[in-house]
Amino acid sequence: MTPPTVLIADDDRSIRTVLTQALGRAGYQVRSTGHAATLWRWVEDGEGDLVITDVVMPDENGLDLIPRIRRIRPDLRVVVMSAQSTLITAVKAAQRGAFEYLPKPFDLDELLSVVGRALAVPPVPIEVAAEPRDADERLPLIGRSPAMQEIYRTIARLTTADLTVMINGESGTGKELVARALHDYGKRRAGPFVAVNMAAIPRELIESELFGHERGAFTGALNRTQGRFEQAAGGTLFLDEIGDMPPEAQTRLLRVLQEGEFTSVGGRQPIKANVRIVAATHRDLRMSIRQGLFREDLFYRLNVVPIRLPPLRERLEDIPPLARHFLDRAREDGLAAKSLDAAALERLKQHRWPGNVRELENLMRRLAALHPGETIGADAIAAELAEAAPPPEAAAAAGPEPLARAVERHIRAFLAAHDGGAAPSDVYDRIISEVERPLIRLTLAATRGNQIKAAAMLGLNRNTLRKKIRDLEIPVVRGGM
Repeated sequence: MTPPTVLIADDDRSIRTVLTQALGRAGYQVRSTGHAATLWRWVEDGEGDLVITDVVMPDENGLDLIPRIRRIRPDLRVVVMSAQSTLITAVKAAQRGAFEYLPKPFDLDELLSVVGRALAVPPVPIEVAAEPRDADERLPLIGRSPAMQEIYRTIARLTTADLTVMINGESGTGKELVARALHDYGKRRAGPFVAVNMAAIPRELIESELFGHERGAFTGALNRTQGRFEQAAGGTLFLDEIGDMPPEAQTRLLRVLQEGEFTSVGGRQPIKANVRIVAATHRDLRMSIRQGLFREDLFYRLNVVPIRLPPLRERLEDIPPLARHFLDRAREDGLAAKSLDAAALERLKQHRWPGNVRELENLMRRLAALHPGETIGADAIAAELAEAAPPPEAAAAAGPEPLARAVERHIRAFLAAHDGGAAPSDVYDRIISEVERPLIRLTLAATRGNQIKAAAMLGLNRNTLRKKIRDLEIPVVRGGM
């Protein structure tokens, strides 16, 4: 049996040599060229079982070849490789019908694995999506680290699908940017993108906010009002801070995801839920599930495609391009043009960045506005970071963090997350419930579900404890831990 033939197009002779040797050792036949025209002639003549092409070649862009190849040989798989490792390159490759995209430099074992998968998978029609206009002018995400490359590839694969996505990442990592990229380059980009922060909506208004309400549904409902699901019809609904959604709203959202329709508050006519849902959270939802704060069945409905956004400290190589990007944006907004010297870039890499990309952006804008010189050095970076740092806690090293300090830190972070946005009106109830729920749950675990003993330990009346267990939806397993 004749081994498969792989066609390689790359204007770098050394890369062609390495790929030819690796594929040859793996048992494939190989033909290589440095020109797109030669590759196209081979394809027209019916040669090859797989194409591996670079993007930038002397006579034509490799991405432009993909639609032409698919028109005359739709079963021929195309793998794209590129040193232009940006989100847009990955998206274009996927939308034009590439089987896979590999950013340079790549691991040879990974490439051989991709080749094996491409040749093993039976040919199926690949939907080639129309590209968004002005795609070259938009670069929503910055970074060429391996972690970001994997995110680009995931987003690119999702541009031709309509799956529910769960984005997890610390505050300031850019979760909404990823959600917007999924919308802007996806199948629903012609529809609206509607973002709602679940932590900013009062508990009593959350169902009305999401699903709308009818006139007279409650006191003050003078007119029918569309909810976010209706506003996002045909597009994307971004549910930010989904981990802060109260239990009753979680139940309603789960029902919508299961049935594909909803009713407004006070309404009777079902409304079709024609939206793609992208959810995001900075919380560990698996821990929230164990604590009884988040429904496990809802988690699996939302977590169809998980995307983890790494904190900035895990992708230090992305700090220089991000810093330059934010200085460029500051200049476009009318601030003075600034640049960073090498020592300044190294100092930026040494910082832990608790506020992640948002903290870096704020620092660059502050320096663009206040730094007197055109070039920013390490001393200026160090001074600004020291000025912005919280005061040291003398007791931090003395032992476990006191409960009061942990609660204070949590509240500060909660309030900071809503700075400049819509402020919630039930902060007291939220914070108390977050402390009260684990307190009661763990006390019940310590007494093996004995509510009389738990009430005595807590100093509560037994009926009061029962009501709190019911209101907080705390599971009680007698005899278990």
